[in-house]
Amino acid sequence: MKYEGYLIDLDGTMYNGGTVIEGAIDFIDRLNKAAIPYVFLTNNATKTQTEAAQKLIDMGFDIHPRTLYTSAMTTAAYLKAEFPGASVHVIGTSGLSSTLEAAGCVLTDENPDFVVMGLDTALTYEKLAHGARLISAGAKFISTNPDRKFPSDEGFLPGNGSLVSVLASTTDVEPIVIGKPKGIILEAAVKALGLSKDKVILVGDNYDTDIRTGLDNGVATLHVNTGVTSREQVKTQERQPEHMIDQLSEWSVE
Repeated sequence: MKYEGYLIDLDGTMYNGGTVIEGAIDFIDRLNKAAIPYVFLTNNATKTQTEAAQKLIDMGFDIHPRTLYTSAMTTAAYLKAEFPGASVHVIGTSGLSSTLEAAGCVLTDENPDFVVMGLDTALTYEKLAHGARLISAGAKFISTNPDRKFPSDEGFLPGNGSLVSVLASTTDVEPIVIGKPKGIILEAAVKALGLSKDKVILVGDNYDTDIRTGLDNGVATLHVNTGVTSREQVKTQERQPEHMIDQLSEWSVE
């Protein structure tokens, strides 16, 4: 079947850390040549839209920043729509903070309405302790994404989901999860494509986030065995992706 639009994961699908995955640039070039629209749908909340796009451009991808849709952007859109002007304490990068601030959130370290947590590679015990105190005092808890791990040049590293579990365990408060596999990020990305779900396919390497996003929300899925979940691990799942390949070079866009 020919799909009219693509939702494409980044980490483990386009690149691992600072290394482009074989066939990824050619895959995007083929989509561009065929004038098939796509959106990069990523749970990575560490960068702004422009920063996330620049990483791809610097790696040699011919893309436009508007094609990037991150869990940080989805979190910002959620708060803007449901809690405009909310005060937020951020555990995460400056990219996450600036994305939330641009959506009208008021950043604060004291008595916030929300504690929003994204991957923070400079995470410290004090940051976790302060977040736990704020949540225990009544702040609502948001996790930008549930990823337990992500691939890098050095192998798998702890993801936001693993670190969020520390606060959840400490406070006995389960966070509102925004990113994949939740429907909120999928609906926003499909809307950006301007297509109905039956004409779209989601491409990713992580069964628990990418593939479940499609399976749970009515979008076809293509699992690429270049990142988190291996072919053997996918095969053990009760629900299977519509398609599975080892390399993007195996997939025809037309």
